[in-house]
Order: sequence, then structure tokens, then C-alpha cells
Amino acid sequence: MTETSQSSHPSFARPQRVAFVQSSWHRGIVAPCWESFRTEIAARHVDPSQVDLFEVPGSFEIPLHVQVLAKTRRYTAIVTAGLVVDNGVRSYVADTVINALMDVQLRTEIPVFSAVVAPDEFRDTDDGADFLRKHFAQKGLEVAAACAETLLSLERLRGQVAAGIV
Repeated sequence: MTETSQSSHPSFARPQRVAFVQSSWHRGIVAPCWESFRTEIAARHVDPSQVDLFEVPGSFEIPLHVQVLAKTRRYTAIVTAGLVVDNGVRSYVADTVINALMDVQLRTEIPVFSAVVAPDEFRDTDDGADFLRKHFAQKGLEVAAACAETLLSLERLRGQVAAGIV
């Protein structure tokens, strides 16, 4: 995990609420993303009680859940995590998920972040799973940073728009 202190990150003007939508397919491999995300987003001034975890069967099911959550207007951001493995449709599923997430984000103006991973090769071995667990742990840190920084940027931008500066 990161050794970042909360004081080194800017605070939000308003409380943030984040949804985390995670695929339960290969849960043991994907779960470190949630764990490291939770720790890092708290270090970035998002109260852990304001971060909700949702599980879906697979990555293909993520976009619909993201859309429903975005339409509630309850969340200021939505983060996703999943593993897409090659069963002949890896590229199709990964592209479909990412395109759908971008569509939801643009239509709703709720930022959506993806830690949906589609490795070129998936080795269902202890070493392969360990490598991917570490990769997902790192992705959790990265997606938390992207989420917090984007929310701060949007908060500033929306304030400027409201003030007539932009």
C-alpha cells in the first residue's frame, strides 16, 4: 500500500460518494484492487463510509450496473474492476465494457473509472494468479488517485462555471 499521508492531498469542498463495481468472476484475483483502492481513496479525503461496493457476476455486467448507479445521482464517481480472460471473445468483451463505460460517463457527467483488465495471456496457475493479484493491487492505487484527482478537478471546474469564470 501507499505511505501517503492525508495532509499531502488536497481536501474536497464537499463530501464525495463513490461506488465501486467489481466483477465476482475471479474474485480472489480482482479483490486486491478494491482493498488498495479503499485505503488510497481514504488517504485522499474520501470517507470510507461514503464508498459503496457492488458485485456483479462478470465484467460484461459492469456497464449496466454503472448506468443504473449513475442515474441515481447519488455518486460523484463510479469505479470498476474486473478480469476479462481469453475465451475467444476477450477483445470483444473488453472493448464493449470500456466503450459502454465511456458512454455512461459522457451521458451522465458522472466520472467512471476502469480497472477492468484484459491480459494478453491468462495463466490459471498460482504464479499467474499471484502476478495478477499484485497487478490489481497496483491498479487500485492508480484508480484511486485518478478518481480523487478528477473529482477535485471537476469540483474546481464546476465552481468556476457557477461563478461565471469559465
